[in-house]
Amino acid sequence: MEHNNENIQWRESSFKAIIPFIVFVIFYFGFSLWTKDFSKVPMTVAFIISSATALVLNHKEKLHKKIELFALGMGNKDIMIMCLVFILAGAFTASAKAVGGVEAAVTIAQHFVPAQFMVLGLFIISALISLAIGTSCGTIAAIVPIAVTISQSFGINPSYVLGATVGGAMFGDNMSLISDTKIAASRTQNVKMRDEVFYNLKIITIPAFLCIILYSLPIFASSNNVLSATFISYDNYIKVSPYILLLILGISGVNVMFLLLFGTILNTIIGLSYGMFNIFDAFGYIGDGTTSMATTLIVAMLAGGLLLLVRYNGGITYIIKETGRWIKNKRTCEVGICFLVGIINLFTANNTVAIITSGTIAKELSQKYSVSAVRTASLLDTTSCIVQGMIPYGAQILIASSLAASIGVSSFTILKGMFYPALMLFGLIFSIARTK
Repeated sequence: MEHNNENIQWRESSFKAIIPFIVFVIFYFGFSLWTKDFSKVPMTVAFIISSATALVLNHKEKLHKKIELFALGMGNKDIMIMCLVFILAGAFTASAKAVGGVEAAVTIAQHFVPAQFMVLGLFIISALISLAIGTSCGTIAAIVPIAVTISQSFGINPSYVLGATVGGAMFGDNMSLISDTKIAASRTQNVKMRDEVFYNLKIITIPAFLCIILYSLPIFASSNNVLSATFISYDNYIKVSPYILLLILGISGVNVMFLLLFGTILNTIIGLSYGMFNIFDAFGYIGDGTTSMATTLIVAMLAGGLLLLVRYNGGITYIIKETGRWIKNKRTCEVGICFLVGIINLFTANNTVAIITSGTIAKELSQKYSVSAVRTASLLDTTSCIVQGMIPYGAQILIASSLAASIGVSSFTILKGMFYPALMLFGLIFSIARTK
C-alpha cells in the first residue's frame, strides 16, 4: 500500500493519540529521576517504547498500514535532509579534530586574550569555538580542562570560570551553522539556516552584550596578571582555516551540505599535506565521524515516524485545538511554541530532540496564527538552548562538572556563574512582548 502526505485521511482530534508522548515522558523522565541519572535510559529506547505504543493504538486500523505510515514518517523528506546534514557535520567535525583544528582554535584564542580578562576571555573563546565546530559539548570538553587550570592558577572562583565557559559554548551552539539544533530548527520549518542565524541576532545580541559587560567587571578579574605566553604558529591558522571558510561562506548563503563536504575535503588535504595521516586513516576518521551521529539519526527518524502516527490518529489536531483555547493571537502563539519545546526539553534534557519532536506542531500553530517560519525556527532554537543551559542534568553541565570534579565542582556550582541562559531568557521574553 502506497501513502503520501497528500492522500492520507487524517483522523479527528483525539486525546488518545497523544498517549505515546505521555509514555515517552513517563518512561524517560520518570526512570531518569528515579535513578538520578539521565544517561541510564538511552533516548533511542525511549522513542522505541513510545513508538511501539503508537503502533498498538487504534485497533480498528490494520498493523501493516500503521507500520507503513510510521515508515513514511521516518522517510519524510525534511527528516532525510536533516539526517544528511547530520552525517556531513559528523564527517567535518571528525576530520577537523584529526588535523588538530580544535586545539589550534584554542591556542589562537588563548594567545589574544589578556590574563586580567580571563573569565571574559573564556566566554568569548568558548563562543567562537562552539560557533566554528557547531557543538557545545565538544567545546566544553576541550575548554573545561583549561578553565580548571586557569581557576587554580589565578585563584578565580571556579563557578565564574566554568559558568563563563559553558555559557559561551551555549551561545556558539545556538548560532552555529552546523549545530544540531540549528539544523533541526531550520529543517522542521523549511527555512534557510542563514536566515535563522540573522533572526536569532535580534534576540540574543543584547543578552550577549550584557554578558560580556558582566564578565568584564573587576570582581571577575584575575588577581594575577601574569600568564605564560602561548606560542602561535602559522600552522595554527592553516588548521582553523576550514572553520573560518565555513563561517564566511555559510553566512554568504552557500549551501550548508556543500560547505560541510568541502570542509571535510579541505581538512583531509591539510592532514595529508602535514603527514598527520594517510588517505586510509582519513577515510577512517571520516567514517567514525559519520557513525558518531548514529544516535541522532535514529532519534530523528523514530521521531518522524512517531509524529506522523500521532498526527494520523488526531494527536496534532488535539494539541492545536487544546492550545487554541488560550492561544488567541500571534503573541500567545509564540508563547505556546516556546512552552511546547521548553517543556519537552525539560523532560528529555536534549535540545535537538525537543526541537525535532515539537517542530511539526510548532509549524502547524505558526501557520494558523501567521507567525513567520523563520521566527518559529528561531523561537524553537533559542528556547531549547535556554532550557538546556538552565537544567543541572543537561549534557553540557554534566560534562563540565565531571571534567571539573578534581576541584569539587557540582552542576549547581556551574549554574551560579552561568549568566548567559538567564539573560537570553529575558531577551526572548522582551522579543515576544514586542510582538503585535
